[in-house]
Parts: sequence; C-alpha cells; structure tokens
Amino acid sequence: MGFPVTPDEIDDSVRVAPHLFQARVDKVADVRVLLVGRHTFAVRIDSDLLDWRKDYSALTYTVEHLPDRVDQALRAYLDRLDLVSGSFDLAVDRAGDYWWLELNPNGQWGWLETETGLPMSAAFADLLAQGDRR
Repeated sequence: MGFPVTPDEIDDSVRVAPHLFQARVDKVADVRVLLVGRHTFAVRIDSDLLDWRKDYSALTYTVEHLPDRVDQALRAYLDRLDLVSGSFDLAVDRAGDYWWLELNPNGQWGWLETETGLPMSAAFADLLAQGDRR
C-alpha cells in the first residue's frame, strides 16, 4: 500500500528491495477498469484516501463510462502484452484527466460486481467458453 515520501527520503537504503515510486496525482477519484475480452467495466471509486485499499468501508462506487481514447489506450496496452484480461488502476484529477497507475493481469474485481451489478463474471465465463475474439 502506498504512502507519501519526499525525494529526500529516497537514499541508498532503497537498493536492498524493489520499490515503485509514482508522482502524487491531485485526484478526485480512482477508477478500477477490468477489461475482459471485448468488454470494458469501469468503476469509479470515491473516497478521501490516498490509497483506497486502506478502508473499503469508506468507499462509494459508480459505474463509469471511459472516454474512447482511454479505453483504446488500455486495450492497446493489453494487446501489446498479449493479454485478454487485466485490471487497471487509474486516478482522475480535478481537470477530469485520467492517470494510469498500474495494470494487474489478475487484479481483484469480484467485490465491484457485487457493488455495481456489472456482469463481470459472465464476461469471464463467455471468454472461457468462446475464447479470445478480439
């Protein structure tokens, strides 16, 4: 889980283990995007937390429609990696711009289906039954 650090805190001690440092986005929300075959499921996650994974009880969920350019960019990323599914984490800033944070090829999504009613499991079942139809 993330927490803020300053450049002064990054010294030689970080070389003993892998780290990922990202610029802090002045965000208004996060978006978890699940791509499954030809299906895109995007869920806006609203909270006041820097890292929403710290307190699931503080979250609210809304189905999000991604701009076509963002959806196409995420699909191109999966295609480049030859993956048919993945969970992307994005941040949305005050201007409405989307910031890519990470791709997890098998990221969690089940609770989002429960919270939103999106047919994520059915999309996976179709993908398994019919194969990749990109």
